[in-house]
Amino acid sequence: QVQLVESGGGLVQAGGSLRLSCAASPSIFAFDDMGWYRQAPGEQRELVAQLTSAGLTTYADSAKGRFTISRDNAKDTLYVQLNSLQPEDTAVYYCYASTRFGANYWGQGTQVTVSS
Repeated sequence: QVQLVESGGGLVQAGGSLRLSCAASPSIFAFDDMGWYRQAPGEQRELVAQLTSAGLTTYADSAKGRFTISRDNAKDTLYVQLNSLQPEDTAVYYCYASTRFGANYWGQGTQVTVSS
């Protein structure tokens, strides 16, 4: 069964850091493009960072220079390192993955709350 499970969210003060993890099953090799989205209350879900199967990365303007997406195939895990967090980064962060057959999958989300 294909599944994405996020972890690593929490409460952090402004300027702090978090690393979010997305465990992919049955294997991360089932997916091509993977990424992180976030959704704040009352807002639409937006792309944070994307990593293609070719290793190309895309970041939202708000994430550039602060967030880093990476993938550890040996651990079947996608990561995003969140640095210099600000209150406006508060949101539920979702892991996303797509397969070469056109199927798309989402995790259940992990809450990130940044206090000022």
